[in-house]
Amino acid sequence: MEQVMQANGYRLHSAARLLMPDISRTAQPKPRDYDYDLEGALNAVLSLRSEIPEDAYTASILGTEREGHGILIDDEGLVLTIGYLISEAAHVTLAAMNGKVARAQPLGYDYNSGFGLVRALEPLDTAPIAIGSSAAISVGDRMVVGGHGGTGQSLVAKVVSKREFAGYWEYLLDEAIFTAPPHPNWGGAALLDAEGKLCAVGSLFVQDAVTGEQPMRGNMFVPIDLLAPILPELVAQGRTSVPPRPWLGMFTTEIEGHLIVAGLANGGPAERADVRVGDIVLGVAGEGVHSLAEMLRRVWSQGPAGIEVTMTFQREDQLVEARIETASRYDFMKVSHLN
Repeated sequence: MEQVMQANGYRLHSAARLLMPDISRTAQPKPRDYDYDLEGALNAVLSLRSEIPEDAYTASILGTEREGHGILIDDEGLVLTIGYLISEAAHVTLAAMNGKVARAQPLGYDYNSGFGLVRALEPLDTAPIAIGSSAAISVGDRMVVGGHGGTGQSLVAKVVSKREFAGYWEYLLDEAIFTAPPHPNWGGAALLDAEGKLCAVGSLFVQDAVTGEQPMRGNMFVPIDLLAPILPELVAQGRTSVPPRPWLGMFTTEIEGHLIVAGLANGGPAERADVRVGDIVLGVAGEGVHSLAEMLRRVWSQGPAGIEVTMTFQREDQLVEARIETASRYDFMKVSHLN
């Protein structure tokens, strides 16, 4: 999996526990430069640590100890984070700037958006952050990337692009937000707008925050506007009522204009259909595909999870057709939904 991450030029957090990043003082936001209570807004960014059973499906990929940020979004202890930090978590711990530490209950993970939710089981005595609008921010806007630890663990960044994002783990956003410079502890970090409101949640380190001849390193953020439509169901039942998308269990990367199978989920649909690492994806359901986003949309258009999808591959000098019986990603997790 690490080879897949490097080939795509972006990274999730590794299995190792994260040290507090060293952010230069010149890059840190200064409260005097903002018209809102910067320190108050950053107090809502919590430390989040999770423990995952060794036999969990994602343990070998994302590790059994994960650490990042959670963002307090209401007065009842509801905390928003990026979902991979809490996927299959058996234990979650939150810590606030005031020294309060609380156990947390995982509530849900929405694979379509990437958002995860937990609820603090003890009071944190911290005010929640205000929710803003990701649609209202523009390329060139000056933002604060907020990490747990206040201004010393936050940095001033700029929105450098807003565009489609396709991830090799079968993930697609119609419009993600990219910022630079990158925050060294990006997972679950809060992107704050000019009013100190939450407009996106940190997901990835990327090499191509800006594309072109001189790519720029930065972070990819999930827009907050994706949360409101799914929040009630995610809180109530751990997932939305939208039928799960068909999952291949196939890690696909774009290299020099080709779609290459760079990895396979153990026991996943593609592996069971004898798809092999190194195969080149040529088509889905009889139609050619030329980008990862196009491939994913074509697969998802065939029907809900469980549908059989026919895919065409080039394997060395041969054309290979595979009939893949897709699955729901939730069914492979140790807990199919987190309530």
